[in-house]
Amino acid sequence: MALEIVGAGFGRTGTMSLKAALEQLGYHKCYHMMEVEPQHLEVWRDAQAGRPVEWDALFDGYKASVDWPSCNSWHELMTYYPQAKVILTTRDPQQWYRSVMKTIYPSSTYGLTSEDPKRRAGSEWGRDIIWDGVFDGRLDDDAHVIDVFNRHNENVRQTVPADRLLEYQPGDGWEPLCAFLGCEVPESSYPRTNSTEDFLARWSERTGVDADELAT
Repeated sequence: MALEIVGAGFGRTGTMSLKAALEQLGYHKCYHMMEVEPQHLEVWRDAQAGRPVEWDALFDGYKASVDWPSCNSWHELMTYYPQAKVILTTRDPQQWYRSVMKTIYPSSTYGLTSEDPKRRAGSEWGRDIIWDGVFDGRLDDDAHVIDVFNRHNENVRQTVPADRLLEYQPGDGWEPLCAFLGCEVPESSYPRTNSTEDFLARWSERTGVDADELAT
């Protein structure tokens, strides 16, 4: 099975909702950060380092990919899967930065000092692949992080052929997505998942740690 959709947008740009929407449209399954298995961690380290990756093996059973870590490899994936369409999810840069700093950044780095080896290893992986690998570890520098975000998005826009690219923002709904994919518009509402409140509640339930401790 080959990927039919490559998501190029960073996390916290509506990628969880897009995953649900794509799966509802028949692109099942859609790879997302939530899908990363322990055996995938070194594969993504290889991808980050520019080493060869067996993409077909990694994405076995998947028709689409969105979010980190796969969005870091959007160019490699669109080249490896030349028939795949590319979706660039975006949002207001300032809102995006605030969302990142309230959710995925503090939650993924929380375990760096954990006594649990698995939790610490997971946080180290997230740090290496995303926070250091993409943003040079400068998450407290909002201008730098937003500049990386903007440059990434512009690179996608300038690189992907127009007939393969959809730029999509939270709130756009079914119509542009279905038109791009040639799908009928569902009667149900477009999925709305993983708000900041949803994220924090789920994280707190999973870890047993009060979400207030994530405040940065």
